[in-house]
Amino acid sequence: MSKYGDGNFAEKQGGGEALDVASSHNQGQVIDGTISLDASHQLQRGLKSRHIQFLALGGAIGTGLFVGSGGILATVGPAPLWLAYLSMMLLVWIVMNCIGEMCTYLPLRGITLPYFTERFVDASLGFAAGWNYWYAYAILVAAEASAGAILLNYWETPVPTWAWITIILVVNLVLNIIAVEVFGEAEFWFASIKFITIMGLIIVGLVIMLGGGPNHKRLGFHYWNDPGAFKEYLAPGATGRFAAYWTAFVRAGFSFITSPELIGLAAGETVAPRRNIPKAARRFLGRLAVFYGISSLIVGCIVPSDNKNLLSGTSDASASPWVIGIQLAGIGGLNHVINAAILTSAWSAGNAFLYSGSRILYSLAQNGQAPAIFTRTTRRGVPYTAVLMTWAFSLLAYLNVSNNGAQVFTWFSNLSTISGYIGWIVLLITYLRFRQALKVQGLLATLPFKTPGQPYAAWFALVMISILTLTNGFQVFVKWNYKDFLAAYITLPAFLVLYFGHKIWHRTPFHKPAVEIDVLTGKKEMDDMCANDVDPVPRNWLEKIWFWIA
Repeated sequence: MSKYGDGNFAEKQGGGEALDVASSHNQGQVIDGTISLDASHQLQRGLKSRHIQFLALGGAIGTGLFVGSGGILATVGPAPLWLAYLSMMLLVWIVMNCIGEMCTYLPLRGITLPYFTERFVDASLGFAAGWNYWYAYAILVAAEASAGAILLNYWETPVPTWAWITIILVVNLVLNIIAVEVFGEAEFWFASIKFITIMGLIIVGLVIMLGGGPNHKRLGFHYWNDPGAFKEYLAPGATGRFAAYWTAFVRAGFSFITSPELIGLAAGETVAPRRNIPKAARRFLGRLAVFYGISSLIVGCIVPSDNKNLLSGTSDASASPWVIGIQLAGIGGLNHVINAAILTSAWSAGNAFLYSGSRILYSLAQNGQAPAIFTRTTRRGVPYTAVLMTWAFSLLAYLNVSNNGAQVFTWFSNLSTISGYIGWIVLLITYLRFRQALKVQGLLATLPFKTPGQPYAAWFALVMISILTLTNGFQVFVKWNYKDFLAAYITLPAFLVLYFGHKIWHRTPFHKPAVEIDVLTGKKEMDDMCANDVDPVPRNWLEKIWFWIA
């Protein structure tokens, strides 16, 4: 019998009792060769198409687009900023495609990407990847709560920082603890506000570029000539221009890390997964291109890279390149609207990260790699113990109330920044082993969702992301700073300690032959469950528009 059961289990669409794939460490009884879980340990399929599409995009569109892009612009200039986001979008698209193929093939309830790593590659790598993801998501919840408090203080309210942090964290907890449908609906509307704001800013930016602002100054690409498209970085000439592009490339990645994974984490709670996961994956790049590709181009056209406000060091609207550009054009009053949108972004991202971290912890517990208490769920399928544990870790946000504590919290946050790149590397390795197993076992043709360029695209992304991971702190070797060195690289040995520690303790093999990789358990049941996953036929033009959006 396979470690994951013999595949003789059933799942009912829409909830109720079910038998799910799990590891031999799972909490449950083995009956007639299958692993039977109590209904109290089951998640529910409550996320619709629009929920998972906006979940992934909402996670990718945060303070990095509204504020962080200004810091990159000031450091390297408009051309590297734009090229870096275009380059990173290509890698993110490949990562999303790999996730989409695996999760569409086996959209099992309760699974996460580390589960696939354990199943298709190695239990030790799955263990290390799972805890790496959980730490990153948990600390990001705290980081977004802190950012939200800073944004609220922009309006100089009498409410202290600790109170704002409390309000943000409590709201996120409530949205995640009630039911997955409530979380999905909240994230949909959070993300909708961000999308509307960004589209509005893009239109305003185009108007300013064409001379439609109050000062009637036609900017076009003026700032690409003066002060210039490139700012040489760390060295003169071509070397300095390449270093500018590369540092922008590395920093652009931090706007996207852990975001494509949101679709994979939500796959087990998605209605009609064989229809909705491919739809979300296909539309991801196009929408990302609009929001990041066009936005990063316009930002470099409406704000000169030598504007001092870009380096103000704040995280609110005053440092947003959008606010600076609009104010330079003579338009007033929009700074408050943009600050509200940035606040929504921070709140939304924290909400999504709490969901993601709790599902990672739940899956680790299902695989026997975390205490069994984290498998408990409410009657509505919410893993409340995993949610509470992830939320409790986010209380580190209160370190920001004091200056000394803020330094400690910054250190914690820096440790998590490279976790996303490590997660992508593991994910791409997992996909390549999954695809190789299908090929060797003659099952490649059974993939229900196929993406272009595979497996060559995955190999390309794996090489590029590995280089980005190893060079993410290359600046410290030019001008040595031990703090920056630790922030850039300490996560790598920490991950290796988790990996080798688990491998030594459990004596897991280093290599699993492709012919022995289990790609069949659960496949038939998913085929049967998803047999009727077909696109609905619109009855009128309004439904056509809605189906395109949702």
